[in-house]
Amino acid sequence: MKIEKLTGIIRVITGLHIGGGDDTMKIGGIDNQVVKDINTNLPYIPGSSLKGKMRSLLEWRYGLVGISEGNPFSPKYLSNPVFNDEKMLNKALIVMKLFGTSLTDKDRRELENRGLTENDIGITRVSVGDCHLTEKMIEEYKKGRKITEAKYENVIDRCSGTAKHPRQTERVTPGTEFKYDIRIKILDEDNGEDLVGALKEALKLVEMDYLGGNGSRGYGRVEFIDEEK
Repeated sequence: MKIEKLTGIIRVITGLHIGGGDDTMKIGGIDNQVVKDINTNLPYIPGSSLKGKMRSLLEWRYGLVGISEGNPFSPKYLSNPVFNDEKMLNKALIVMKLFGTSLTDKDRRELENRGLTENDIGITRVSVGDCHLTEKMIEEYKKGRKITEAKYENVIDRCSGTAKHPRQTERVTPGTEFKYDIRIKILDEDNGEDLVGALKEALKLVEMDYLGGNGSRGYGRVEFIDEEK
């Protein structure tokens, strides 16, 4: 086994919101805050948020979402005749190898029906670390740069044309940069190029879509900058 790394910078293009789940509401404060590091009170991107978005978009890209009815793909869906096609079966296996899956007895039966065992999936290959601010951003923050902003969101009354229910949403400001660090386990029996290639494709899909919440309102546009560049 060997471990490959994908590292670099996530640059925020439009305001980014990944919710923090506040325990308390402050009178006059922001209603919907971003997640922050408990020690520094600075925003970060949870690895689970990035990993989940990558998996979701890759499953859409590979045509698996309709088959699984929106659920994370697992071997129980391999009974679909579309997986008689070797290319489709390989795509499904790549997703399950990369992001993992829990196996039930039904899952194991479907693998056997395809001439496979749980060893053909094995351990989860991908580990996505939390993405914290770059050192450059921290220095700029210390010099007065605004890392977050409060944006008002409203509902428009269709009859009167007036705004209702205003609330503030906190967003990470455009131009803010985070470090990403993704590790991929490549087992001896794996095709490493396929696994790494699928991950790079998933990152490109996130760039084309959005990260975090309120993407339909223009939030969450980001770009990934490889460490090599």
